[in-house]
Order: sequence, then C-alpha cells, then structure tokens
Amino acid sequence: LVSIVLLSVLSLPAQPLHYSTQNAHSHNDYEQAHPFQTAWHASFGSIEADIFLVNGKLLVAHSKSELARNQSLEDLYLKPLLQALKENRNFPYADTTLRLQMLIDVKTDSAKTLGALVSLLKKYPALIHSPKLKWVISGNRPAAEDFDKYPDFIWFDGELHKAYSEKALGRILMLSDNLTRYTQWKGRNALSEKDSLLLKQIISEAHQLQKPVRFWDAPDFKEAWETLMHLGVDYINTDHIEALAMDSGQWTIDN
Repeated sequence: LVSIVLLSVLSLPAQPLHYSTQNAHSHNDYEQAHPFQTAWHASFGSIEADIFLVNGKLLVAHSKSELARNQSLEDLYLKPLLQALKENRNFPYADTTLRLQMLIDVKTDSAKTLGALVSLLKKYPALIHSPKLKWVISGNRPAAEDFDKYPDFIWFDGELHKAYSEKALGRILMLSDNLTRYTQWKGRNALSEKDSLLLKQIISEAHQLQKPVRFWDAPDFKEAWETLMHLGVDYINTDHIEALAMDSGQWTIDN
C-alpha cells in the first residue's frame, strides 16, 4: 500500500520535482515587519493577505481589532506589485519563469468584499494580465456553484476535505486545509505510519485532480518543513520567511 501511494504521488505533475522558495507560502504576510517586500525578495511563490471591507475600502488585518491601523490592500500589496511588474516587463519577478499567487483571505461578506476586490483590481490592468500572477480567494468564499460567475482573473482556494463539481474545480487553483483535521503531529517527532499514509493518500487524491496542496496550522520549522515536503505538500506554510529562505538552499528533496 505504501509503495502504491508513493508511486501515485511521484507520477503526478501537481507535485514539484524540486522544492524552492517558489513552494513557500507567506502566511499572514501583512504581519511581517516589511509586508510583501520580505517574501518578494525571497521569491516566494505565494503570499497571503487577509482583507476586510470597511466603508468601501479594503483593509488588511487579521482581526477587527487591527483595523485601526488603516492598512490598505492597495498600499501594502497592489502598489509594490505594480512596481515589480513595471520593472520586470509585466512579470512579478526578474526571473520570468517564477510565478506568484496572491492568496486573499476574505474576512467580511463574501459577495460584497469580492465585488470590491474585483473593482479595485480592474483599475490596474497590469495586475490582472500578468501571465505569472494569480489572484486566489480564500476565507469567506461564494458558493462553489457561483465560482464561474466571477472574472477569469479570480481563482479560488478549495477546501481539501470537500468534494467539488468538475465545473467548480475549473476555477480552483489549489486545495488547502487545517493540518490538525488529519493529525495531531507537532513536527518534532516522526509522523506516525498511520498519519503518514492518510496524508499521502489525501495529497495523492488532490494531485490526481491536478491541484497543489497547502496545509495551514502546521508546524513551522525546518524538520517539519522537510517532513511536509516528503509527504508531497506543494506549498509550505510559514511565518518565518527569512529562516525558510535560508534553509531552502540546503533542500535536496526530490519527490
């Protein structure tokens, strides 16, 4: 059974053959000392921002108590992204083979907040026409059957434990879930054989759908990152951008 699961994971294109910071996800990036910039300089493949719609303005915060900071999505992320695209011939990075997905976690009403985001992005055509930049919606999402009602530059973060129609899957860019739904592993010790087999099976099923996988609420340090890579997780969730970027130079994992 282990061999079958491993072979099925190895054969699927959604899983990276080599890991780099392109497989890194900057979790709650706006809480970093330098939002966007630190992850961008490390060439992260995925950057997350939580948004609230407040009086018609999209503010970045993790909770309502942080809204007083009045940090706008436009100032923290859209403007620096526009500058990067301008400098790199409409690519997010100077290396035009590198991609970037902006994971937008919606904290307020899904329809109203997503409508405001679509309107804001349309003000900046470069942000929706870059071939290597994707906008992915997480958090409060519309019903899956309504995904296709949004412009084609809007993608969705599916939930790994849910089943989706073929139509909805066509608008889902990746599948995410809380790791604690599947295991109580804390990262310091070896993952149990039972939990390892379960996770490999779940990840393999996602890869059969051609969807990359991310787990949140996962242990966040070197040994845990490497275990997740061996399992075939495509995006490594981290709050420790510089540590992961430094460690990535030592990764020799081939799956």
